[in-house]
Amino acid sequence: MKEKKTRILVVEDEESIRRFITLNLFAAGYQVEEAVTGEEALSILKMLIPDVVVLDLMLPGISGLEVCQQIRQSMPETLVIMLTAKGQDTDKILGLELGADDYMVKPFNPFELIARIKAMLRRSMGPRETKQVLNCGDLCLDITSNKFFKQQIEIELTPTEFALLKIFMENPEKALKRNEMLNAVWGEDYFGDTKTLDVHIRRLREKIEDNPSQPNYIKTVWGSGYRWQQES
Repeated sequence: MKEKKTRILVVEDEESIRRFITLNLFAAGYQVEEAVTGEEALSILKMLIPDVVVLDLMLPGISGLEVCQQIRQSMPETLVIMLTAKGQDTDKILGLELGADDYMVKPFNPFELIARIKAMLRRSMGPRETKQVLNCGDLCLDITSNKFFKQQIEIELTPTEFALLKIFMENPEKALKRNEMLNAVWGEDYFGDTKTLDVHIRRLREKIEDNPSQPNYIKTVWGSGYRWQQES
């Protein structure tokens, strides 16, 4: 049987950048679709559920931020890499808050983009254990079925949130350094900053904690990283 190619949607209004990304992804063996505007991207997404979306934030019409939000609401397992310009720190943080998995600042090396995509795909599509369920209080992480439950109610997690929660629950009471977590989830070749991790932790707390501002499970280790509190 022929192996199914990873599907990637590139959403970028600047033709030279879009074609540059597409050609490099195609050469790397991916199936690539293109969209110029947010409206076109949403139209394509109604027919195609891509594995990865490479999404420029500064789009004409419907913004990349709105596209990201709609992707996350309807396609929680789709990976999203934002493309931002230098100095767009506010948009970068907002994009991560809305559920993007990672970001890259233009201009960037296409080989770095491909490396980021490969790292995310390994994380989300890696082999599953025969059967493994992690429990803590009223939380249940089913690694086999890739599902998370709180008080027996299923809660959707993004691939990045799932990976972070798995690391926490597999390492109870251990102080995990930020760089250690970045390497484990985003890969050792990751060139981003710890701000990305902090935003994802904040989103994860909003989903699993009764009071995210006073978390019972994900504790901050000041100046270092985070720790999973086994007994809440």
